[in-house]
Amino acid sequence: MTSDKIQERKDLADRILAESERLDQNHRFPFSCHPGISCFNLCCRDVNIVLTPLDVLSMARRLELTTTEFLALHTLVPFSEQQKLPFVFLKMNESEDKTCPFVTAEGCRIYEDRPWPCRMYPVGEASPQDPGTQGEGFYFLLNEDHCRGHREDREWTIAEWLEDQGVGRYREIGELFKQILLHPYLSIREVDPARMEMFYMASYDLDKFREFVFESRFLNRFALEPGLVEKIRTDDLELLRFAFRWLRFALFGEPSIEVNPDLLSEREREMWKNKKRT
Repeated sequence: MTSDKIQERKDLADRILAESERLDQNHRFPFSCHPGISCFNLCCRDVNIVLTPLDVLSMARRLELTTTEFLALHTLVPFSEQQKLPFVFLKMNESEDKTCPFVTAEGCRIYEDRPWPCRMYPVGEASPQDPGTQGEGFYFLLNEDHCRGHREDREWTIAEWLEDQGVGRYREIGELFKQILLHPYLSIREVDPARMEMFYMASYDLDKFREFVFESRFLNRFALEPGLVEKIRTDDLELLRFAFRWLRFALFGEPSIEVNPDLLSEREREMWKNKKRT
């Protein structure tokens, strides 16, 4: 994916936010997607799907892959000069119609662990922090010409749709991730390549981040709360929550993790002092 494609996607998102009717959870709309509909699976091709950290983790576990393997096999990480941090996109098949690698004639073979954009469709959500919202969150509908699902009789409120699609379990992790992406630090400072790699590992490559925590001097350098070490050793979601805490410390110098200064090198102690001053 080229930088032009990234900008094209951003422009499309900005236009949708600017032109869409702003809806609340009580808004009713018709929609149904099923194998009997003429456009079934047509939306699963030639699309740019940004994956969240929980998407990567859930899809990797569903496919019985490590996150490292999943990222290598099924994702792209395009880059443009405008980006502050790297983002992960689902890689489509290299066929003429660029279909999703997980779609079949019967539908999605990883449906229970499908990515956030697939899970939400046709509902979109803008948070108060998103550009163009004037500080007010809202929902909107994506009503594309090719989609016949909007002509079906089944009716939902937006709240009913979100519950039916299992959106709830993604909320907490999504908000923690958004706090990283929208951090004020990123609006005033550049992120160097080393920190970009750190962000990528902790956000997306959770198995590599676990290795980093348990196979380096990490646990000597930081004093974690009682019981947390065993939780992050075995619980992926606990580790992902902790990864976001680590990023707030490592990227922005926040005191989100307690440092053990006695076990830091002289250079590391100096770096930590400098972080606390900025």
